[in-house]
Order: sequence, then structure tokens, then C-alpha cells
Amino acid sequence: MEGRKKSRRYIDYPRLGRKGVRRWLPSWRLWLGTFTFVLACLAGLFAFVYAKIDIPNENALAAREATVYYWADGSQMVSVGAVNRQNVTLDKVPKHVQNAVIAAENATFYEDHGVSLTGIARAMLNMVSGGDTQGGSTITQQYVKNTYLSPDQTATRKVKEFIISLKVNNRKSKPDILRGYLNTSWFGRGSNGIQAAAHAYYGIDAKDLNPSQGALLAALLKGSEQYDPGLSKANHARAVDRWKWILDRLVATGAMSKEERAQYREFPEPRPVAKPTSQAGQIGYLVDIANKFVKAATGLTDKDLARGGYRIHTTFDKQRTRRLEKAVGDVRKKRLDPKKRAEDTFVEFGAASVRPGDGAIVALYGGADATRHFSNNADTTAVPAGSAFKPFVLATALQQEAEQYGDQPRPVNSTSRSDALLGALMQGSNVPFVQAGKELGLEQIRDLTLGLGLRKESLAQLEQTFPLGTSAPSAVRLASAYTTFANGGRHAEPYAVTKMTYQGKAMTGFERAEPQQVVTPEVAQTMTNMLSGLGWRVLSPGDRTVKQPPAAAATEPGDRMKSAWFVGTPPPAGATVWGAGLRPGAAAGSGVRADRAPGGGDGAEPTTAITLFRNKPGAPQLLPLNGVGGPDTGLGTSLPPQVWATFQNAA
Repeated sequence: MEGRKKSRRYIDYPRLGRKGVRRWLPSWRLWLGTFTFVLACLAGLFAFVYAKIDIPNENALAAREATVYYWADGSQMVSVGAVNRQNVTLDKVPKHVQNAVIAAENATFYEDHGVSLTGIARAMLNMVSGGDTQGGSTITQQYVKNTYLSPDQTATRKVKEFIISLKVNNRKSKPDILRGYLNTSWFGRGSNGIQAAAHAYYGIDAKDLNPSQGALLAALLKGSEQYDPGLSKANHARAVDRWKWILDRLVATGAMSKEERAQYREFPEPRPVAKPTSQAGQIGYLVDIANKFVKAATGLTDKDLARGGYRIHTTFDKQRTRRLEKAVGDVRKKRLDPKKRAEDTFVEFGAASVRPGDGAIVALYGGADATRHFSNNADTTAVPAGSAFKPFVLATALQQEAEQYGDQPRPVNSTSRSDALLGALMQGSNVPFVQAGKELGLEQIRDLTLGLGLRKESLAQLEQTFPLGTSAPSAVRLASAYTTFANGGRHAEPYAVTKMTYQGKAMTGFERAEPQQVVTPEVAQTMTNMLSGLGWRVLSPGDRTVKQPPAAAATEPGDRMKSAWFVGTPPPAGATVWGAGLRPGAAAGSGVRADRAPGGGDGAEPTTAITLFRNKPGAPQLLPLNGVGGPDTGLGTSLPPQVWATFQNAA
């Protein structure tokens, strides 16, 4: 009886009649069948997703909420928005502006199918690797992102963007898509859309933009934070380069003749940056600082924030901020008279108060009015610190001695670098600090300042003058560095935002890191004692109405620099403070001493850094301080301490 005939297998694997390695190598039929099956599955999945995802309602853009900022006590500070957008029809946008946008963003706009597969793949890859997810989109995709989608950078959103872009390309004409894109794109300066941008940058309607102006606005689509020429010198240089590239690109694509291109050699400078009136006074500066911390914590951009719907809770104390603003105003009114003294013109103040325990920025002064003076003086890194930097050299010496001797007492007859530096600090002498830089090591001084929270980009080159304060930290960072001494040697990174929500949902990125030990508690206590004596000496007799002498440092008239600083911390609860010129262990004399342990918790009095400088708008260098405030101000160095005393006495 014949054996049963074996049934035929649908998948011949492992392969019959083959031996060795060939038995396990798939046949070409199996390869083809598998590929066809996978392709069919993907096509089916795409068809399913394509059917499920529809184009949302475009009118939702008009219903977007404003972004609201809150004071530390929970009361509303300001509502920014809603969206500054004025729709215009395409015939109200000159053809040369349309061409500039297309040349800059998507040269194949009129020929493509609305999506860029390579751009999507690159964005997905960057998303996985943590890189930039913004590049490579077509104008249609950018229009879809602007109009229909949230700012979330997720794979799901990228899929939606791809599907909706295909549908939009199929259902809308190219002119309609271009119109929508021009009306919804973010150009910076609070402007969504080409019409609002034309007014923000040039004070004219979009229909009146010339080709040169249109090229600059097209350049801003790459990112106004990097290309708005009014924000910084680096921005200006980038903007000029991209403006030139776009004009050349118009020639390359045939949208402009070489003869017409030759007419536009001069960069079309826009109007100065201006804040909306709702951000007058200090509000604009507070929003500026808060936004910087939001962007660092979340990766959001100004464009994302402009979409609205955010609730941002800050660390700013309403009363302290108002007191600080009033203190600057009172000193300015009392001591400066630009009508009588030319030296009193272009005088600027900046200040910031930082809480020692956790690094919260509780108050700041960024300038006279954010709507008229855009640059934030509390966050500028263009003002040398002078002698206010010298205590960091002293702290480096103390820390090195602490590491050398440990718990053992220093030999009785030995001299220490810290003793010499303390005397030099009291006397305003520079030579010992230059010598200390050689002996301690400039790298060691730099490393300590970085541990204290100063930014690397604000530090000067490591030359022999480095210990004298040629670095230019911001008021926020200088105040933050000094909080370390009031906080037992622990440094907490400064922050301005406690929490943030988007459309009611909490956003991540605002978790606080634990403070880091930078110097020993003993070194921190010694620094507090030393600086208390210095602070009492720096304050003039009229300013010594504060209840307790501050732990402070300041620039000296002998610095001969173009800035004046005062950094003061009221003694934290339980701190031991000494009178002027006294060393730890000396008789208390006229000093003030409290027999409690060092404080520095969240409720501790903040450290406040105040700076004064002269800056003529458009001038590359700071102006000299000679004669500021009259002949008795020591090159203006007495004015920041007066602001501090006025600020403290108003509490």
C-alpha cells in the first residue's frame, strides 16, 4: 500500500530538499512573498490611519487662549495674547514677498505633494536621538503645524502632520495653502502672520513691503529668536547673512533678475524691538526671565509660547519687585540730574534678588520700562563685576586651606593667602589679587566661580587681570553666587518658574535639583563674617540705617572700570556677623554678633545684586562713570549701595 502523499506546505521553510546552510536560506519566492505581505499591511495601516484622521477646524486658531503669568502668591501678573494675527488675502501680499518665502522655505512648493518624506524621516530620527525636530518641513506641513496641531514634539503628532498635510494638499489649492501659511506663521515680536509682522518690524502694511524687507521677514521664519536683528549683535550678523542668501536664492530660482538684486545692497534695518503696553514697567523683564527658564526646562520656543493656552507660575514676589523698582527710582531722582550734568545721561541700573535656600529669583529690576528699554539689565552679561568678583578669589584661597589642613588647626606662626586677601579686599588693593591668581591658579578660581553658578560664557579670559573682576556675570547670576555663602556653602541653581500647565495639563521639566556643596560650611561662615565687615564699611553713614550690616561686596572707585556693583545679603537667621575690619576670632568690638547657627532656608532674606553702568543705545562700549551723580559718589560706586539700603529700609 502506497504511503500517503505529503500535503504541500504554504511556506517552504525550512526548505525541503536542501541541506546545510541552504536549507535555512529563504528562497526568492519567500522573500518576495514576505515583502509583499509587509507592504500590504503597511498600505492597509496607512489607509486606516488616513481614513481616521481628518482635517480639524481651522477656526480653532481664533479661539486660542492667552498665556497667563502669575506672581509667587498666585495672583495674576499679566495675560499675554491672545494671538496677534490679522488675516490678509494673498493679493495683499506682494509677489516678491511670496517668492522670498518660497525661496527660503520650500523652493518646490508648487510642484510637491505637500510633504517631505526625507524631512519627516529626519525629524523622527532627531526625535529619537534628542535633536532638533523642526527642520525639513514643506510649507504645507508648516501650515498644518501652525493651524491644526499642538506644539508637542511626539511621533503621534508627526504622523498626524503627515496625513493632514496630504489631505490639505489634495483639498486646497496651492495659493490657499500659501495664504494660510503667511497668515499663521510666527515672525517674532508677538506677531503671527505677515501683516502683523510688517507692522512689528517696519510699521507698514504687508502690501507695502519692498523686496528687501520681504527677504528679511522670510529670514525670520527660520527662527526669530536667532534671526531678529534687534535682539543681539549675533542675531544681527545671522540675519544679514540669511537676508543676503535669500536675495541670491531668488536670483538662482529665476524669481529675481541680477539687475534687481543689485538694487538691494543695504540691509533693511527694522524698527527697535518694543514690548506690548501690557508689559510696561518691570512686567516685560519678569516675563523675559520667566520665558528663558520655561524654554530651558521644556524645549519650547517663543513661537510655541505665542500659541497661548499656558499658565506660568513664577517665583517673583510682587511687593519686593515694587520696592526694588521704587528704590532705584528714588536714588535716581535724588542723585542723578541729566539736565545739569552730562555725565548723568545714559545711566542704567539693573538688579536681582535671589533666595539662598532654593535659588528662587524673588525680584528684579531690568530697566526703567520694558516698553521703552528692551534690554534686560538684570540679565545682561556686558557689565564687568570689578571688586565684586574678588570675594570668589578669597573663597578659593579659604577652600584650598580647608583642603590642606582639614580638621587640623593652622600652625600658629604661619601666614595664609586668605589673610592677605582679606586685608587687600578691605583696602581696595589689586596687587595681592593678581599675585593670588598666580599662586592659587586661575583655573581653580574659574572652577569655583562655575560651581557658584556663574556662566562660562560670562567669564573673561584667564589672564593676570582675571581675579580683578574682568568677567561680566549678570545680576541674577552674581546674586545667586553670593547666596552660596549664606546657605552654608551649598549652591542652588537660580530659577524663576515653579510650575506650568498647558490647556489644564501639568508640564514636566520644573523639578528642582538638590543644592550642591561648593565650599565647606566653615569657609561659607568665614566668608559671611568677612563680607559683613566689608558691607558695613561700604555703606555710607547715611545708609547705615539698616537694622543689621549686610554681608556684601562692591566695586571700588580704584577699579577704574565702567561699572559699579553692590551685592548684599542681610544676615540670615542665626548668622554670626562681625564689624568692619575684624577677623574671625577677634574681639567683636562694634560689630554685631548673634549666637545662632547659619540660616539660608527658603524663608531667608534674599541676596540682592545691584549694578550701575552707562550705555548709549547703539554704542559698542560702556561709557565711563567719571562724574556720575556728582563729585562725591566715587565714580558712581556709592549709588548701588544706596539703592540696596533704600530697598531694605522700605521692607
